[in-house]
Amino acid sequence: MRSQFISAVIGAVLLAGCSGSPDPAVDAETGENIFAKTDKWLCLPGRTDACVGDWSATIIEADGTATVEPFIADRNAPIDCFYVYPTVSTDLSGNSDWDVDIQETGVAAIQLARFGGVCKLYAPIYRQVTLTALASDSAGFSIDRDVPLADADVKAAWDYYLENYNNGRGVVLIGHSQGSYRLGTLIRQHIDGKPVQKQIVGAHLLGANAPVTTDARTGGTFETFPLCGALDEVGCFTGLVSFRETAPPPAGGYFGFAENNDETNACVNPAAPGGGKVELRALVPTRKLLGDRTARAENTIQWSQQHPTVDTNFVALPGLVSGECKVSGGASYFAVSINADATDPRTDEISGDLVVSGELIADWGLHLIDVNLVLGDLVEMVRLQGEAYLGQ
Repeated sequence: MRSQFISAVIGAVLLAGCSGSPDPAVDAETGENIFAKTDKWLCLPGRTDACVGDWSATIIEADGTATVEPFIADRNAPIDCFYVYPTVSTDLSGNSDWDVDIQETGVAAIQLARFGGVCKLYAPIYRQVTLTALASDSAGFSIDRDVPLADADVKAAWDYYLENYNNGRGVVLIGHSQGSYRLGTLIRQHIDGKPVQKQIVGAHLLGANAPVTTDARTGGTFETFPLCGALDEVGCFTGLVSFRETAPPPAGGYFGFAENNDETNACVNPAAPGGGKVELRALVPTRKLLGDRTARAENTIQWSQQHPTVDTNFVALPGLVSGECKVSGGASYFAVSINADATDPRTDEISGDLVVSGELIADWGLHLIDVNLVLGDLVEMVRLQGEAYLGQ
């Protein structure tokens, strides 16, 4: 099962898959870029959509007490965030259609919405490789899928954004999993070394391998984009694949490993880009936000004896989760520690492991919550990067 899932990721999401000439993202009626239609965006400034809501967090302290930290959106934010979401589509085809489902809106709320406090949010729909295609590989047959089609959609959305929405502003690129790979292609082919690179405040590519030359900050994935070395560094990128400290990437797995001997997978901790183990500002989606997505074990977590459930969309657990980048066993990864205390009234666990048909897929680590583990820290990093960019 494990090798089948890794094969599915490599074959369906990272490589070219079934190529051919991608169907262009063009409106069949007008011949214009399809992203001129606002219904081809999950999130756009100035409207009510997947990114608009009360994204406040309940802070559960170690003694079990709770306070609410309000979320305040900045509708006049001076920079933009351009987000490409991970593999979430359950469409029955190899690539998703243009219809917006709860999977797309839900992941935008879970991963992107909190950035609305520091930037204006742009999130295009794209015809991604579906979960159905990945499942077909692990089930012993294969549904055709087209990675260049997904890349072409993201490029068309980026072009339309630059021409019609950007107005010369600085922009942060944010992705997770398949979204990070799509942004990686966009950066390599259309941003790295091009004039538009000067507008990139930062790029945050989580849940994906992004090798760099060993003992260097560049090379490998990008020619001129360096790994971030400070919270307020501009024009750099972060990347990480998260695993429990007690369950590092297994030998023979994919995430965390670089293919070339002279390269190391990128890992930057948004809470401490310079390195070291530090407490994380994890923001965990609650049952209120997740709804009835029973595949997510957060639905059953009792946050504390005093507050087994909460009324906000996010929960923060100060001191419970720490993280650091590690290199071990040939892998470079984000090691996550749970600082549990069995004697206090607060939960001692978070979830995020991938479990399929009752089997833990160890190669994937904490892939499901890569973003939320560092969400508070990443929002703060984007804020500092934005201030530095505007101060240049």
